Amino acid sequence: MTILLPRKNIRGLSRRRFLSTAALTGAGALSTMAMPYLSRAGDRPQITHGVQSGDVGADGGVVWARADRPSQMMVEVATTESFGNAQALPPIAALPESDFTAKMLLENLPAGQDIFYRVRFRDLSHPDISSEPVVGRFRTAPGDRRDVSFVWGGDVAGQGWGINPDEGGMFTFATMRKHRPDFLLHSGDTIYADGIIASEVKLPDGKLWKNVTIPEKAKVAETLDEFRAAHKYNFLDDNVRAFNAEVPIFVQWDDHEVTNNWSASKQLPAAYRERDINVLAARAARAFHEMYPMRESIIEPGRVYRTLSYGPHLDVFMLDERSYRGPNGPNLQTAYGPDSYFLGPDQLLWLKRALLNSRATWKVIASDMPLSIIVYDDAPNKKGSEAFAQGDGPPRGRELEIADLLRFIKASGVANTVWLTADVHYAAAHYYNPDKAQFQDFEPFWEFVSGPLHAGTFGPNELDNTFGPELKFIKAPGLDKQNLPPSAGMQFFGHVKIDGATGQMTVTLRDRADVALWSTTLNPKPV
Repeated sequence: MTILLPRKNIRGLSRRRFLSTAALTGAGALSTMAMPYLSRAGDRPQITHGVQSGDVGADGGVVWARADRPSQMMVEVATTESFGNAQALPPIAALPESDFTAKMLLENLPAGQDIFYRVRFRDLSHPDISSEPVVGRFRTAPGDRRDVSFVWGGDVAGQGWGINPDEGGMFTFATMRKHRPDFLLHSGDTIYADGIIASEVKLPDGKLWKNVTIPEKAKVAETLDEFRAAHKYNFLDDNVRAFNAEVPIFVQWDDHEVTNNWSASKQLPAAYRERDINVLAARAARAFHEMYPMRESIIEPGRVYRTLSYGPHLDVFMLDERSYRGPNGPNLQTAYGPDSYFLGPDQLLWLKRALLNSRATWKVIASDMPLSIIVYDDAPNKKGSEAFAQGDGPPRGRELEIADLLRFIKASGVANTVWLTADVHYAAAHYYNPDKAQFQDFEPFWEFVSGPLHAGTFGPNELDNTFGPELKFIKAPGLDKQNLPPSAGMQFFGHVKIDGATGQMTVTLRDRADVALWSTTLNPKPV
């Protein structure tokens, strides 16, 4: 659930006015929550998986935490780390129905400001007993043309590579955190609900990879609690919790939040007792929305696609390439229809309108799947279509949506679009050149691929020439070395910096050791 701070005509609130308002409105509440009665330590509620923030804009964002029992989440907000000027917000319930998670939308905060929040849970049965506090922070989007920095990637705890303390845990998150990004754009496969986490995995050199384990990850996720547990497993990692407390997340989903390569036509393998893919997807979607600090849609509850604005230089368009797609068949249709849906007509229309209305310097299209990398539904037999790409030639099937979108962007004069994605478990940079394409009615643009953040490394995949991608960089293990463990070092993330003065965007592809593998700087066209 969410809660809005009372509106007091302070959307343009300065830091000084925020502090004075916080002091006045929070003084009474703080006196009751700062020093609650405490009994034995075992009686106190616990914050089980750290704190998170997400979907941050110029005036606020969402904060998240989870308790171990029915309780009330109490949040204090301040613009200083000392919390001397804190504002206490009305509490909200954390109940079994949401697995004791709670989300609160903080609004009316000053733009371009470091915001500190402190979370406690108060026992519903014993309101005088509360948990130890956990502190988090985020930076609201700038109201002026300041520098912006963010990281992106996907694919966490895949292929059985879980939390291995001997290897530093999910180490890529510690590396990303050092850059102090404004946010993480998580491109999906936040979990691998279809993959087990065994206690040990034997490596090719004879060594053992040793995972932290939980009972629910000994099988594929089918029940709501099992999907929830897969998300909570990732939060057991120290690096992930430290990262989440300091860096907001802009999150989308892909296939492994449900099961590998799922669409409405998915035939589930024998490991599943639940045979209905739509039931699985519904449970997975509920767990996904419970476990991340997303701004929830009141138009379509459970919607993943949305626009996130982060100052004058940046709008991020978060896509959902799962919920509305047609079947993962051959997808060779030459006429657009339900079988070739990927975004679907409603989401495609939303994206066109959102791009047209954007006044940001850069329009980042966050796609959970790449445009021209061929991903087969049945990889061993190279059959079926899982992503957009249908193979060389003119647009067919799902490519019809991309052709329509690219044509619209060109005809409407939408400038400075960049596509960011993950999914394929290697790093790459693609420049889309209409002179090299089968379909040529578009302006040149870039697509950057990163990941995995913590999963097996694969690739490279074939490229489809329909939209003329030129491979400018790739780092992949080679077809003779697939599913490399995180300890092999081939874990990748992308880092984007936008210069506040010039508007230039610098994109750098990095590995988990923070080695800059490749970089380019893009000059914006006038908006």
